[in-house]
Amino acid sequence: MNAPLSDSFANGDVSYWYRALGVPEPARRLGGDLRADVAIVGGGYTGLWTAYYLVKADPSLHVVVLEKEFAGFGASGRNGGWLAGLLPGSPRRYAKTHGAEAARAFQRELFTAVDEVISVCAAEGVDADVVKGGVVNVARTPAQALRLEQEVEAQYAWGWSPEDVSVVPVGERIRVEGALTASWSPHCARVQPAKLARGLAEVVQNLGVELYEGTEVTGIAPGQVTTARGTVRADVILRCTEGFTATLKDNHRDWLPMNSSMIVTEPLPPSFWDEVGWQGRELLGDFAHYYMYAQRTADDRIAFGGRGRPYLYGSRVDDRGHTHGWTVDALWSLLLGFFPAARSTRVAHAWSGVLGVPRDWCATVGLDRSTGLGWAGGYTGHGVTATNLAGRTLRDLVLGRETDLTALPWVGRRVRKWEPEPLRWTGVHAMYRLYRLADARESGGVPRTSVLARIADKITGH
Repeated sequence: MNAPLSDSFANGDVSYWYRALGVPEPARRLGGDLRADVAIVGGGYTGLWTAYYLVKADPSLHVVVLEKEFAGFGASGRNGGWLAGLLPGSPRRYAKTHGAEAARAFQRELFTAVDEVISVCAAEGVDADVVKGGVVNVARTPAQALRLEQEVEAQYAWGWSPEDVSVVPVGERIRVEGALTASWSPHCARVQPAKLARGLAEVVQNLGVELYEGTEVTGIAPGQVTTARGTVRADVILRCTEGFTATLKDNHRDWLPMNSSMIVTEPLPPSFWDEVGWQGRELLGDFAHYYMYAQRTADDRIAFGGRGRPYLYGSRVDDRGHTHGWTVDALWSLLLGFFPAARSTRVAHAWSGVLGVPRDWCATVGLDRSTGLGWAGGYTGHGVTATNLAGRTLRDLVLGRETDLTALPWVGRRVRKWEPEPLRWTGVHAMYRLYRLADARESGGVPRTSVLARIADKITGH
């Protein structure tokens, strides 16, 4: 099905989120060599939150942030706007190395981080269209319904309570076509991603952080960051580059840059919202293998995301968010499957971005005291909230504090690198082909998860 495109349809141009703000041009660029206490590579959420908490804890620190494009250019300005308390990885894997209680503590901190972001936005005057309406996940096939119920039971086993997540009547909050069952959790808020990123960038600069945009980092070594515009020397250097980590030669196979795509509709009329509900501005997801994610925007559009072309050969990253036409059509078709009444609208914008995926699909934060090199990322798509927790954790590590945050099981976690090409391209594309086939089989009424999805998980360690 070809998606109907609005007269002002845009493809790429970073993301729809920048449409109202205007796509920024890199502002202040590095103008030569300098010395700092802490140098942060990457001007996305992780780098900005880390800078924020460092200077709030110690205003005397000289903190520099280096960004190739502009702050919020990457996933921070392109994501689905899910400020969700979701664990960026498997609780079983974190528990395997640090114990079940450590994994539970990690989850509790992520719940807290949702409210921390909301609190900071309010305190610092960052207007990011925040609404804490929770998250609804729906199941539209018997196999999905079984997974949803099993997931809720597993969350209870990991210490969640019925107040944290529960199975709810179908259509109680959002009326999705064909939904068999649904769950709801309050630990999620809608945000406008670009507003959050640019707002944070302004806040940290007002606090004295030096943000240098249009400054590509070409090398990171103990004590120095090399750019074409000069060298920054610092006692501590933090790599916060998420999906763009693969562009750094020494980190090319650390995290795989996986692609995700979104479309946004034109504004929908009140009659549409009367029909489908969605009055609480909840986030919306599902239990398909080739999953989707959506929000009702502040101006009453549907922003709808999912997997497009999942991975580019050689860990290449996208061209400013440009999205293939077949991906736009696929997302539109899926959106209509959820909301047939949306047929009256058109697609206003499409874009893509990359997220960072470690080999074990578990995010990590760390600082090597012997070299002064630190890092954070690999959020596997759950970074809007996790970046805040990472920023506070890096603060404590840099300042030499032993806290509850530095004891969390993602601190210091290291895993093997991804395989060289063509193995990783073959593996990722095989995984998503199997997921698509599994979803197709389950749509035919298969009552349990297709064995094809289990094979896909096995291939990539998901």
